Order: sequence, then C-alpha cells, then structure tokens
Amino acid sequence: MSKLSLKPLLRTEMPLYLVILFLIEFVRGAALISFLPIYGDKALGLNLDVIGAAITAHYFTDTGLKLAIGYLLDRMSVRTVVAAGSLFSLIGIAAMQYADIPWVFITAAALYGIGISPVWIVCLTKIKEDQRATQMGFLYTVWLVGLGSGPVVINLVLDYDLQLSYWVMVGVSLAAWLLSLLIRGGKSVHIDTVPFRRQLSILGKRLREMKLLLPGMVLQTLGAGMLLPILPSFAVNSLDMTATHYSILLMIGGGCTVIGLIPMGKLSDAFGKKWFLIVGFLAFGLVLFALTLHPPLGLALFWAFVLGVSYAAVLPAWNALLAAYVPPGQQGLGWGVFSTVEGIGGMIGPVVGGLIATRYSEASVIGLAGLLFIVISAFYVFFPFRLFRGESSPSTAKEAP
Repeated sequence: MSKLSLKPLLRTEMPLYLVILFLIEFVRGAALISFLPIYGDKALGLNLDVIGAAITAHYFTDTGLKLAIGYLLDRMSVRTVVAAGSLFSLIGIAAMQYADIPWVFITAAALYGIGISPVWIVCLTKIKEDQRATQMGFLYTVWLVGLGSGPVVINLVLDYDLQLSYWVMVGVSLAAWLLSLLIRGGKSVHIDTVPFRRQLSILGKRLREMKLLLPGMVLQTLGAGMLLPILPSFAVNSLDMTATHYSILLMIGGGCTVIGLIPMGKLSDAFGKKWFLIVGFLAFGLVLFALTLHPPLGLALFWAFVLGVSYAAVLPAWNALLAAYVPPGQQGLGWGVFSTVEGIGGMIGPVVGGLIATRYSEASVIGLAGLLFIVISAFYVFFPFRLFRGESSPSTAKEAP
C-alpha cells in the first residue's frame, strides 16, 4: 500500500524537488536555531535585539511572499520561480559575513526568507487527492529531517570554527540553487485560464466555506511560535536540563514525529481526520501543562515522546484537510493564500511569547500555549467535520469537488 500511495509522489521530478526542499530546510533550521544567534553574537558582535529582529524579518518575508509566489507559480515556470528564490537565499546567507552593521544583518536574513516558499508550495501542488494525508506525511518527513539535521550539524561545526560554519551554510545554499537550475521548464500544475480577479473570488469563496478552520490555522502556529524563543531557557531554568539533555529531548520529539508521520497519514486517510486532530491537539496541550509542573528528566523525555507522536498525528491530517479547499488549477495561488494565513500566527507568536516571558515567566508561556491547543481540540470535538471538504469517507474521497 505504501509503495502505491507514494509512487505518484516519487515520479518525474519530485525527487529533485525533495532534495532541494531538504537542503533549503537544512539551512533554514541551522540558520534560525543556531547560526543567526551564535554567529551574529560571537562573530559579528551584534546585540540580541538585532538578532531577534533579523529572525522576525526572515519570517516576515517568508510569510508575506507566499501569496505572491503562489501567484507566480500559476503563471511562470517552476524553474524560474524556484531558482530565483534559491538565488536570493544564497545571497542572503553569503552577505552574513559582511553584516556586522545591524541593518545589513537584518536585510540579509530577510533576503534568505525569500527562498523558502517556492519549492515548498511546488511540493504541495504535487499531492494527489485520494492519498493526501499519506503523501503529506512523507513530504513532512523530508521537511522535518532537513529542519532538524541542520542545527545538529551546524552546532558541531560552530563549536569547532565559526567561519567554517558560515562556509557550510553558503555551500549548502549554493547546492540548492544549482539543483534548482536542473528543473525542467513548464508550469507547476495544469492551470485553468481564469482571470486573476475570478481566481481571488473563488479563493474567497473557499475561505468563507472553511471559516471555522481559520482560527485553528492561526492559533496553532501562534501557540507553536510562542514556544520558540523560550524553550531552551525553560529547559535549563525550570527543568534543570543541561544542553546535552535538551538536545536529547529535541531528538526524541523530532524523531518520533518523523517516524510517525507516514503511518499517521495512512491511518487518517483510512479512518478520517477528525479524531486525529482532536486527540493530537489535546495531547499537545496537556503535555505542555505537564511540563510546567517541573517533571524529572526521565518523565520530561517521555513527554517529549508524546509530543512527537501528537505532532505526527496532527500534521498530515490537518494539511490534508486544507488541501481539499485548494481550487483545481490554482494550487500555487491557493497554497500561497493558506500558507500566508497560517504564517500570521508564526510571526506573532515569538513576539507574544517573549513579552509574556519577560513580564511573567517562561512557565506561563508554556501554560498559555497549552491552553490554546486544548481550546482548539475542544472546539473541534463539537464541530461537525462532515461539513469539511477534506473529511469525506474513504469511499467517497475521490468525489470531493
């Protein structure tokens, strides 16, 4: 079954897209979690507020350009859009060596954010209707492995040589750009000949249809974003973890997510997505609350395991549900709109989390994020999922318009 369901994802140029996605996410994870904070501080002597502004600038360009890139992918060749984005990312990383002036550092980080969206949206447009969750589980596995391996590798290199870490980042970015030049010309998907205003009208109709999903789209990324700036210090200050313990915690959570994505995707394709989302969000929220009780190391590592499994249950089911609302022939624009909506929470979350942690405590951020996920879960318990396009029974999945 797995070979049959993944075969459409691996034919034609999809493996090339996946390699480019892996390389870009490798650099993204390495840059945001390790390279920008450490290199900006130790090599460039920049203050933490400048580094924080640079990370925000990265997310701003990444999120803000998703709609425009989706529109371009509906009208230009994949090679042109992906290669141009990869080139901007390469320029952004290369400029870091000369970015000891704050505005240059922030601009370089913003330039790097331009190259994230194109290949991700291209991969999303290749997902097949009748195996959405399964194939998205595979796609997210590639994404997570790249995103997680980047910080691990760069952390090791940073301990050895700061300048070498810079050249590793440049080299991987260069490889991604060169591979993007191998993409054949042509449109990303079959595009219906529809005026842009008409396309926006169709998308507006779909957004109105899925309006009860919109709060979840924003709140889940808001909750996750709140955790980003405070998790390392929370682990050290509240859970008495060493850097090694924290690395192990991340590896357990991330590894369980990667291992669970494809089987969870298959199960949600077979049994429906409602309870995977409800249980996944609920478990995520309860575990975050449990972490505020200062559990011992062994229990904290177990909670990391539960978080990883919960995330694996939510990701493919959630994105498969969204995929049902992408208008046929307008996948690039459709995914651009939805990714932009989701990105709103990701942009706001780190700022909110940082402010709450400064005014109150890191534990209060963890607890509030947990409450958000529990609220999302409770809402979807009572919401009639049968009204969602992506929640038809397996036997009628192909009939969804």
